[in-house]
Amino acid sequence: MTSPHIRITVEAREAGVAEVVVDKPPVNALGIAEWDGLATALRTLGADPAVRVVILAAEGRGFNAGVDIKELHGQGHGALVAVNKACFAAFAAVYECEVPVIAAVHGFCLGGGIGLVGNADVVVASDDATFGLPEVDRGALGAATHLARLVPQHLMRAMVYTGRKVPAAELHRHGSILEVVPRPRLRDAARTIAAEIAAKSPTAIRAAKLSLNGIDPVDVRRSYRYEQGFTYELTLAGVGDEARAKFVADKAPAKEAR
Repeated sequence: MTSPHIRITVEAREAGVAEVVVDKPPVNALGIAEWDGLATALRTLGADPAVRVVILAAEGRGFNAGVDIKELHGQGHGALVAVNKACFAAFAAVYECEVPVIAAVHGFCLGGGIGLVGNADVVVASDDATFGLPEVDRGALGAATHLARLVPQHLMRAMVYTGRKVPAAELHRHGSILEVVPRPRLRDAARTIAAEIAAKSPTAIRAAKLSLNGIDPVDVRRSYRYEQGFTYELTLAGVGDEARAKFVADKAPAKEAR
């Protein structure tokens, strides 16, 4: 199964463990097509009765750098609406996937990456993983809904206001990351947990996923949609366009130097 820059493999299908691997160099910053492709992949696998667990992982320098801002720059409000819808779909696909989703995080996990990981059922990370939400610096808001599922409230607020990143070890202390392992062991650690879940009754596990979502104290879809409304306001105020233009300009010299 393939989508733009989304590689999907199924390891030992008889054991029911599927892997969705994101690979978009250089930093796994995803555009509209990739976010939509990720959403489709997760929903398709969740609906497959042969699949009991999905591992969401990535190749390259980091897990996810969020939205591809360069794709949005200068494209008008239509592109912003489209990418916000695509992110909403991808985050919801993780949350609503009919089977548990295990996020295997390495390197940086920023912006939209927080939306994916915060909606996952289980998170494992490499010891070099860091987590951050630089949305304010990008003239946008969103995924604080998901960050709040990973860190306590006051830390979440500080991270939103400052853009500060925190290491996997700190999230492990808060209990939101199940295991922190050396990077070479990350995928194996995720597969070990996946195999443990996949060995149980698939009917019971699917029912457990549905029931756990049903008792969630926060409706993550409504909460995230509320946040997105402020991104539109910031764009209409000119803040979003200014921030995206600055981001693209700041990246240009580094690209030319390579």
